[in-house]
Amino acid sequence: MSIEIKVPVLPESVADATIATWHVKPGDKVSRDQNLVDIETDKVVLEVVAPADGVLADILQEEGSTVLAEQVIAKLEEGGKAAAKPAGNDDKQQKPSSSESAKGESVEIKVPVLPESVADATIATWHVQPGEAVSRDQNLVDIETDKVVLEVVAPADGSLSEILAQEGDTVTAEQVIANFVAGAGAAPAKAEEAKNDAEEDSDALSPSVRRLLAEKGVDASKIKGTGKNGRITKEDVEQFLKAGDAPAAKAQSGAAPAVAPLGERTEKRVPMTRLRKTIANRLLEAKNSTAMLTTFNEVNMKPIMDLRKQYQEVFEKRHGIRLGFMSFYVKAVTEALKRFPEVNASIDGDDICYHNYFDISIAVSTPRGLVTPVLRDSDQLSVADVEKGIKDLAIKGRDGKLSMADLQGGNFTITNGGVFGSLMSTPIINPPQSAILGMHKIQDRPMAVNGKVEILPMMYLALSYDHRIIDGKESVGFLVTVKELLEDPTRLLLDI
Repeated sequence: MSIEIKVPVLPESVADATIATWHVKPGDKVSRDQNLVDIETDKVVLEVVAPADGVLADILQEEGSTVLAEQVIAKLEEGGKAAAKPAGNDDKQQKPSSSESAKGESVEIKVPVLPESVADATIATWHVQPGEAVSRDQNLVDIETDKVVLEVVAPADGSLSEILAQEGDTVTAEQVIANFVAGAGAAPAKAEEAKNDAEEDSDALSPSVRRLLAEKGVDASKIKGTGKNGRITKEDVEQFLKAGDAPAAKAQSGAAPAVAPLGERTEKRVPMTRLRKTIANRLLEAKNSTAMLTTFNEVNMKPIMDLRKQYQEVFEKRHGIRLGFMSFYVKAVTEALKRFPEVNASIDGDDICYHNYFDISIAVSTPRGLVTPVLRDSDQLSVADVEKGIKDLAIKGRDGKLSMADLQGGNFTITNGGVFGSLMSTPIINPPQSAILGMHKIQDRPMAVNGKVEILPMMYLALSYDHRIIDGKESVGFLVTVKELLEDPTRLLLDI
């Protein structure tokens, strides 16, 4: 009897895995519970063992292949009556490639196992059409959840035979969304490959870049990539748009006329993305379920600016990253949370949950909307560690690579509208958190100092808080503490 060897169910928030090492080859006899293959995820290595005594008949996914949960990767003949090695055959004959062994075989393309608490997802973009030849590991479709985009790749060389779930359809975990024929018209001719270089480059684009290209009606082949291996980044697209070529591309693609005729009034209607819907619902939830108030203060940023100017070069040389403002904000907030535990707490039913750890959510603007990935254990991080952590989260957000693990949790949020020029705002709490700190534009203003007027770089601070758990005394005290620590950053180093 033939038994399918499948990838195990992957851990929470892990969309796919990689075949690391095959410990047996086709024709080898194996015993029950013998380790056949190691499968590597971002966090763990999974061992797949033989379900029974037998002979490994076929390997469908070679080492280095990207695989999904419960994907068939090999076949085992129970009892060892099949796939014995023919005498005199060389290794190449004994071990067929995955494309040869799976030639003509129909494979179901399924939605990956979704992260915990995510009930369904939406088909965002199909990158191939039925009958179109694709190569193994080529991205077939983007599937969008409330917070992350999952890429589903081709299990082998072949072609899509049928798409069962169209763009915009709601799908559930492990739902079959397409049928795939392995080995059917898998590899285009070399001349065709050269002709389709730009298309292959497009397959390597991140979801955020692909979405931006589609929104602006820009042909990827016209943009020179500056990323790794010539990959096009979001900055490359934005630079291309600034260069003035975008209007012509837009008009050509039909996305919008470059110049509308006099008197013509147009409008564009597009459905909300799942992320935008989630943001909208959470904002309404925060507004309707919390007693939200905002208190304001201002901070003189000159001490930090002087400190950065003095140590920027040596800091970057030693740690390999620039010294920004956010690390000071995070360290000041962390110290203030230690002094005011109510601000680091949350309401759970009729209970108040006080957290004895410090996970700070950092608001990050992405092409899909605002998200708040979490910088964990900020009290244990150095200034350099904070800068590196924030940079990593920002890059993941820009490229659409944030996982559910990056976004879950968080006790307090920092949002910096100042990078967009905001002078003052009232940020909305990120439930179930109890407070959020808004940082704003640093602007030179005349200030009275010791009876004299000085021009100082000032920034407004805004703390929105849930008055059900945080009283005015604690909210004002928290904000004053942040102000004092930022105006005298030596306090952060001396812990005073």
